[in-house]
Amino acid sequence: MALMDFIRKQFIDVIQWTEEGDGVLAVRYPMQDFEIQYGAQLTVRESQMAVFVNEGQIADVFGPGLYTLTTRTLPVLTYLKNWDKLFESPFKSDVYFFSTRLQLDCKWGTPNPITLRDKDFGMVRMRAFGIYSYKLTDARKFHSEISGTRAQYTVADLDGQLRNLVISSMTDLFGESGVPFIDMAANQDELSRALKGKLEPVFVRYGLALDSFVVQNVSLPEELQKILDSRIGMNMIGDLGRYTQYQVANSIPLAAQNEGGIAGIGAGLGAGLGIGQTMTAAMAQAMQAGTVPTPAPTAAPMASAVSADEVVATLEKLHGLVAKGILSQAEFDAKKAELLGKLG
Repeated sequence: MALMDFIRKQFIDVIQWTEEGDGVLAVRYPMQDFEIQYGAQLTVRESQMAVFVNEGQIADVFGPGLYTLTTRTLPVLTYLKNWDKLFESPFKSDVYFFSTRLQLDCKWGTPNPITLRDKDFGMVRMRAFGIYSYKLTDARKFHSEISGTRAQYTVADLDGQLRNLVISSMTDLFGESGVPFIDMAANQDELSRALKGKLEPVFVRYGLALDSFVVQNVSLPEELQKILDSRIGMNMIGDLGRYTQYQVANSIPLAAQNEGGIAGIGAGLGAGLGIGQTMTAAMAQAMQAGTVPTPAPTAAPMASAVSADEVVATLEKLHGLVAKGILSQAEFDAKKAELLGKLG
């Protein structure tokens, strides 16, 4: 009867794992009702590691190579098990394979905006996203800390944990650095390097190595972005007088296409330039007095307010309209005479 029981035993002579598809970090070799034959062959390919676990304890870790499982290659298991009993399996142990390939294009992002104190804008809520890559380097630590006795552990299983670690480290870094949002957005390469340095020890704790970390975008929620756009626009305006002149100059082609044609340009030009000069003078007075006065209603400015430089600029605009066929030569000559007359 003992002989028949032995014959029914199933022994494993070759232990190996070939990855099928991407995303598997750890897999347990199927061992149910099987026992490892003394002298069996263990194949560990490049980008793999193998771990033998006996009675809940890690016995041996193998890197890439071909191994014959004997007392020479498994000294720890030799101590744990008696290999020389007749008609008995040398040992029965769990074997886990681990993939040490680079796991690329892993995405991270802030599911909700991060609230930060900003030097320029006060309290802001910021979003960010990017990609990173990593690989498994310490199978013993990864088995103990992460994968355990699971039959299979994948990148997807680890993704949520790593993403939360990234967001937590990012929040700490931003809070400690005090770097304004504008500087973060303008220096994403430096930000990526700083975050990678902060995250590397966290990955090492789990038996992983962070290979690359990239911040692809840093942004504000839509309502805050509108406020930022308004502020940028005001900074770009700068001199109100120059801004008004710019607006009036751009309106000339539109006025020529509207009903009334070029006839309304003179009045619009004089009014626009006069308003710009009035606003500039008011701002200058306010800066000298320390207050912003409320301008009293004034009559439409006289044409004499137009300077020679402004007339020349306007004539250049009008000449361009003639070249485009929007104005006739006669209309141009009439406006030219009118503007030159205002200079007199």
